[in-house]
Formats: sequence, structure tokens, C-alpha cells
Amino acid sequence: MPHLVIEHSANLADKTDMDHLCRELQSVMVSSNLFELGGIRVRAFSAAHYAIADLQGENGFVDLNLRIGKGRSLEDKKKVGDALMERAQTVLAPLFETEHFALSLEIREIDAELSWKHNTIHKRIRATGPNS
Repeated sequence: MPHLVIEHSANLADKTDMDHLCRELQSVMVSSNLFELGGIRVRAFSAAHYAIADLQGENGFVDLNLRIGKGRSLEDKKKVGDALMERAQTVLAPLFETEHFALSLEIREIDAELSWKHNTIHKRIRATGPNS
């Protein structure tokens, strides 16, 4: 774990490069040194159906939801949250030039007793090193 899920309004598909946003936010997570490389996941989903604020068709949103395992300090969580938000604001800067865009981020901790995983990526990365 950590998994960063990016949900966005479908009307942003032609206004921003979501692959680029995913890679940029993955880079922030790696450089935070808070997470093991083999557990990092960043993915984006387009919401085809939505109703935003005053229902103007130009309104759009990006919602970042970071799910992490327990055990990190509040300071560390705030630090990675600030870094993710800053990078997202940079990548999405053109969207902020309008009066029709909202960006949000939430960090959620997952109870280990209620989280099941089976991951072969960890074994490979641990054996070869993160830069292989």
C-alpha cells in the first residue's frame, strides 16, 4: 500500500494528460521515502456522470484519494499530502485559469486487519533493487 486513486470528471479528458498526472504523483510518492516502491499504485478513473456546483457544463473536478497503511506520523502524512497537492496544482495549472475547476485530496488510513494483499512485485523489486 499506498494506492492513490484519481477520480475526475469526464469533461477533462481532452484538457489534461491523466497519464502524465499519474506519473508525476507516483514520483512524489516515491521521493517521499514513506512508501515501499513495490506497493505504490496510482490510477485514474473518469466519471462519466456527475453534477458539479451550479451545473455549468464547463465545471470539472479532480479528486485524489490516497489510501495508506497505518503507522506514519501526522507530520509525515501532511508532508506527503502537501507535496501531492502542490504537484497536482502544478500539473493542472491550466485548469485553474478558469472559474470551473475543483481539486481535492484526502488521505485515508487502512486497518491492516481488514486489508488483504498478495503481491509478487515486492519480491522482484527487493531482489533487484528499485533502480533495476
